[in-house]
Amino acid sequence: MADARQQAKALPENPGCYLMKDESDKVIYVGKAKNLRRRVTSYFLPNRDMKTTCLVEKIDHIDYIITGNDYEALILENNLIKKYNPHYNILLKDGKSYPMIKITNERFPRIYKTRRILDDGAEYFGPYANARDLNGYLDLVAKSFPLRLCSGPLSEKKKACLYYHMGRCSAPCIDKVTPEEYSVYVKAVKGFLSGDDSSMIRQVEKEMKDAASCLDFETAAKKRDVLELLKSMRVNQMVEDHGDKESRDYVAIEMRSYLVTVSIMQFRSGCLIGKALYRSESLGSEDETLFSFLVQYYGDKKALPREIYVSHEIDYEMFKKYFRSELGWDVDIDLPRDGKHYRILRMAQENASRDVDKRLKETDNTPALEILKKELSLDRLPRHIEGFDIAQLDGKYTVASLIVFRDGNPSVKEYRHFSIKSLEGKIDDFESMREAAARRYSRLLAEGAELPELLMIDGGKGQVNAVYGILQTLGIEDKIRIIGLAKENEELVPPLDGETIRLDRSDEGLRVLIAVRDECHRFATSFNQRMRSKEASFSLLESIDGMGKKRSEKLMKEYGSIEAILSLSPKELAKGAGIPLSVAERILHKLNF
Repeated sequence: MADARQQAKALPENPGCYLMKDESDKVIYVGKAKNLRRRVTSYFLPNRDMKTTCLVEKIDHIDYIITGNDYEALILENNLIKKYNPHYNILLKDGKSYPMIKITNERFPRIYKTRRILDDGAEYFGPYANARDLNGYLDLVAKSFPLRLCSGPLSEKKKACLYYHMGRCSAPCIDKVTPEEYSVYVKAVKGFLSGDDSSMIRQVEKEMKDAASCLDFETAAKKRDVLELLKSMRVNQMVEDHGDKESRDYVAIEMRSYLVTVSIMQFRSGCLIGKALYRSESLGSEDETLFSFLVQYYGDKKALPREIYVSHEIDYEMFKKYFRSELGWDVDIDLPRDGKHYRILRMAQENASRDVDKRLKETDNTPALEILKKELSLDRLPRHIEGFDIAQLDGKYTVASLIVFRDGNPSVKEYRHFSIKSLEGKIDDFESMREAAARRYSRLLAEGAELPELLMIDGGKGQVNAVYGILQTLGIEDKIRIIGLAKENEELVPPLDGETIRLDRSDEGLRVLIAVRDECHRFATSFNQRMRSKEASFSLLESIDGMGKKRSEKLMKEYGSIEAILSLSPKELAKGAGIPLSVAERILHKLNF
């Protein structure tokens, strides 16, 4: 590692790509940088998170390629990832393997379900997380249009199959339909799958009327049933969207340690037509991993949206340049802070968060806990670990974030926030820690609830002793082992005069504690993001005619969030908030847009 650190310091200060390699000269990570030396040396700084520590330990030497500018570095990075498939870069893998609907690129196209996307000129729609929806669409298509179901060469057919005699196929194999007539059916199906079902409805209505005018009442009745099913599916698939007909994707990423889940929700013509989860592993940061994922995901030039909303800040201008230059497509990309796009993105974020938490729970960390038990001389295996972190927004809204690990993995449902009440506007992390610990463990004692075997504090002697004093006051200092994790050298700091414990950075027990610390930071950061959204919500409410600061504060205190307000009717909002109906209507109108 020492050699790799020296190599990093010797890198030029140019844009380019760096290739981190192990002892066998295998590329394990590829990255891009505007300044190679500054970016790569950052990996070797102290206070690294667990992911970076894992990566650095495996680096034997570093190669690099200089590019003319940072955009060229982006293109080169994408090509190098495809070439080497580095273990610690994000590699696009569909963890759920959601099926798609495929329309083949043939003279008489077929339509069917598939899980493989090939570069064969076909069109793909989806993915569909709900198989029932997909099967419903395919069943509706089969009932509505006589498209061929056979997969063999049409030129070899001598006679029509049973589907033709059942009225389910137009028999292009024996020239019962022309390519032009057949293409009308295919065009209507494409419109339906893209979210625009009006052409399909018109087609079915025309066929129903034509059948009725020819006194073919049996066919007319079948078309009528299909029409009713089509209209009911339109209702089921529509999402309230206030007339917005643009194509939009919402992409949210969640990382826990090296595990990555990306959630995508696709809207076309105002309809939610697809959602999927993509699972992978990466040791990059969330923003650079998200950027790399987007480049890979849209690189096949299929189903490109006009707008993309993302969960983390990335280099928007470079991404738009990539879309324009490489894909020939103009796209807007943004991170929404409030409004309808923020609410949809939060749904995608929740899906990603639940999935990555589920994956973590499937990881067996018992061996690491055994190591930690021995190193800290604990009486029992630390199956229940808790950690605290302090978060505040510009000196306001000071909150202690509590996270809980069970069997070495996060137990998200047990996470808590404590609004600190004792500071009166001051910033004092020690006092915040004391108040949070006092409230947490006095409550557990009062309820007779289980106490953790280990309590981890992010900090040194000062923070640890502040909380230890609370444990002494409650008489539980012998029941909960407390340890601090000092950032400088990832040292374990016991309370009082205990000696600092230094473990190897590759130690599995230490990695569990670093994971606890990193999750504390993530949870605190997510709180700050919500508070920023709350601040924006106040500003938005106060900008509405008839709403001032007091009414806005009363409204947020009563309902807590914009989402809760939007769930009300104008009358319910007016009555609950004690405001005129006209003001309530203006509020809902403004928030919906």
